[in-house]
Amino acid sequence: MRDDLRARYGEERLPRYTSYPTAPQFSDAIRHEAYGEWLSAIPGGTTASLYLHVPFCRSMCWYCGCHTTITQRDAPIVDYLDVLRREIGLAADRLSAPLPVGHVHFGGGTPTIMEPAEFIGLIDLMRQRFSLGDGAEIAVEIDPRTLTRTMTAALGEAGVTRASLGVQSFDPVVQRAINRIQSFEQTARATTGLREAGIRGVNFDLIYGLPHQTVESCIETVRQSIQLRPERFSVFGYAHVPTFKKHQRRIDESALPNGAARYEQAEAIAGALIQAGYRRIGLDHYALPEDSMVQAQADGVLHRNFQGYTTDPSDVLIGFGASAIGRLTQGYAQNEVVLGRYAERISRGELGTAKGYALTADDRLRADLIERVMCDFRVDVQEVCSRHGTAPETILQAIPRLRVLEQDGIIRFDGNLLSVNDDTRFLVRTVASAFDVYLGASGRTHSRAV
Repeated sequence: MRDDLRARYGEERLPRYTSYPTAPQFSDAIRHEAYGEWLSAIPGGTTASLYLHVPFCRSMCWYCGCHTTITQRDAPIVDYLDVLRREIGLAADRLSAPLPVGHVHFGGGTPTIMEPAEFIGLIDLMRQRFSLGDGAEIAVEIDPRTLTRTMTAALGEAGVTRASLGVQSFDPVVQRAINRIQSFEQTARATTGLREAGIRGVNFDLIYGLPHQTVESCIETVRQSIQLRPERFSVFGYAHVPTFKKHQRRIDESALPNGAARYEQAEAIAGALIQAGYRRIGLDHYALPEDSMVQAQADGVLHRNFQGYTTDPSDVLIGFGASAIGRLTQGYAQNEVVLGRYAERISRGELGTAKGYALTADDRLRADLIERVMCDFRVDVQEVCSRHGTAPETILQAIPRLRVLEQDGIIRFDGNLLSVNDDTRFLVRTVASAFDVYLGASGRTHSRAV
């Protein structure tokens, strides 16, 4: 990337656009009553996706941007799972009929912190309250440091199809700086055990832009990772937002790489993965050639949701657990973040919704434009606008920044077809942000564009 573009755009703070509008636009105008009505209005037979949030860990990783609570005791986890099961029942009761489910995702925190029997029980409950078929993808986020053999066996027994392992970096200097000591051997044991349990889809999560991280240490982490041949990689830039995540204040800011160094690290990781035979998917995912995500990108049907890039085409995502976000055709709904308030709502027989957002016609149009830019690095503005009953000029003429991006050589137009240039794809979030009418309105800080 040209140095002048990196200097001009690399320090911008932008959303990752896993949703549009983004979470800062959510408000308490949408509460549990509205969400309950949205659930009741879902037509029977609609294929849905489910997200279950388990907000507990044994120790705090200082880079973490998730909603999680540190506990060494199991009692708070057991109590929380009781509440989670009640919420699943409350939501299912509002549906006109059990919905077929194509994707289930357990996020955290550390979902595998629960007892194996509890996990199997949750899967059984979802099979009872939803139409969870044998072909459904069930994905679980895993901390290899705490994964036990009994939990690994339970994941296989429950029908888990995909496991995402947090790796971040194998550099011991970086690991000490982020309070996450994790050996290659721990990761290898977890990967081998999962495959022996029948889980064929293994993802590794890597992070660049961490304290003391270098291009060399990034490449070395990739070198070790590819020995285990995970089917996919997710490679994220560290978002340093200590204003919102106070534990990040324990990270030495003077040891964080600048925008130029972050870009070099990201491209070094990309180059090493591509050389190892992985295909680049969108901005930050990589997959082996035979992976379904590669085919989805080739067919132009790749999607983006709160877990990043996905092959999941469903417009209905039902979120369970504290801080979980759901998306229905009417809009977004987010549960209470604070565990106590979440539990209080469920104990009253209410859904856990604390805030949300009702989508407008313009939101849906812009969301489609942003998704295609983020997934395909191109968007046929006329085709998308036609589906929404809008003339492309209505959008294009109202966004003068697109012409600035064109003049700077970041994008190009062929009629109404917008394409991100190959050598500036790292600024795809910058391009997507041009369609975002809310950016900057909340005053919230996002992660760096580079």
